[in-house]
Amino acid sequence: MPYTAIPLPDRMSFTDTNMRARAEEFYAEISRRHTVRDFATTPVPRDIIETCIRAAGTAPSGANHQPWHFAVVGDPALKTRIRVAAEEEEREFYAGRASAEWLAALEPIGTDPNKPFLEDAPWLIAIFGQRKGPHEGTLRKNYYVPESVNIAAGFLIAALHHAGLATLTHTPNPMAFLNDALGRPDYEKPYILLVVGHPAANATVPLHAKEKKALEDIASFR
Repeated sequence: MPYTAIPLPDRMSFTDTNMRARAEEFYAEISRRHTVRDFATTPVPRDIIETCIRAAGTAPSGANHQPWHFAVVGDPALKTRIRVAAEEEEREFYAGRASAEWLAALEPIGTDPNKPFLEDAPWLIAIFGQRKGPHEGTLRKNYYVPESVNIAAGFLIAALHHAGLATLTHTPNPMAFLNDALGRPDYEKPYILLVVGHPAANATVPLHAKEKKALEDIASFR
């Protein structure tokens, strides 16, 4: 497709005061997001998940190829299959695949090979990156795939939080079992298994997770 320019759609213009207020409001909301490992079995309507995925699909991507696929799982039997496979990888991770330094870093988080949330939560979203993607009946090469997928995943997490849902970014390693379980082609790579639902009534978070770096430790201005 040749380059064609159109006027900027959906243009927004705010005063500095309004922009400052909007930035503060968003920071206040997103800072209330917490990674949850204790999920309620309470159902979440599918259309809410669909809308949040549509929001993720607006993310910028290399050459606008949108090299992602969101495989959404609500079927209990399939969630059980995924849990069994994930826990098998996690047991190997904790039993020797991970270095002592890595395990020490995880200790304040309180994780272990047991992943009941993979069955408890109403939805799992496996986020795949496509090295190649379907386009007009063929496969074309995609560009900046990890960067593009990670941005879209961030959009999705923010959208789900804004909708009032809790999430967990689960990343068992390796995750190739997801291709098999979900029937995804070998040119797709699973990046994140996103667990989505309502937090359980007795949900907790590790105190360590509340420790966030100060602005001066994560940004520099010149």
